[in-house]
Amino acid sequence: MSGEGLESVTFRRPTEADYEAISRVVDDWWGGRQLDHLLPRLWLQHFTGTSWLAEAADGRLAGFLIGFLSPDKPDVAYCHLVAANPNLRRHGLGRALYERFFDDARAGGRTVVSAITWPANRTSIAFHLALGFEVQAGTGSQNLYGTPARAGYDFDREDRAILVRRL
Repeated sequence: MSGEGLESVTFRRPTEADYEAISRVVDDWWGGRQLDHLLPRLWLQHFTGTSWLAEAADGRLAGFLIGFLSPDKPDVAYCHLVAANPNLRRHGLGRALYERFFDDARAGGRTVVSAITWPANRTSIAFHLALGFEVQAGTGSQNLYGTPARAGYDFDREDRAILVRRL
């Protein structure tokens, strides 16, 4: 897939049948971090109407975004995971996935998109900032890895930076 432009990528809604392909690449695409536990099958059973999958011309997985419209916060859409094949990064694939999600959020009457990331993941922080997200530095945040974040945000051990973008 290396060297292909975004014009050879197609976008569609994921289905449960995509679970195996996605779960096989999650840890590798995050540089070997063990993150597959963050994407159980239920995400592809219940949140496909606001999630996106990108495929290369040869049918291989190019990227995905798993997100939803918050049922409890009527102004918020939440991106649970977004990823692009490392060989296809810096070609606009992540932005294209997010733009589709932003459209879903607007269509659902949402005005805010939120996400979280590990504060030491400088690539993710820079990517989100380039898309217009802001790192939240409110009550309970501290400077972790050079980024405002919440220590022990998930599982009492995982630090997270909270990202918010107004639509």
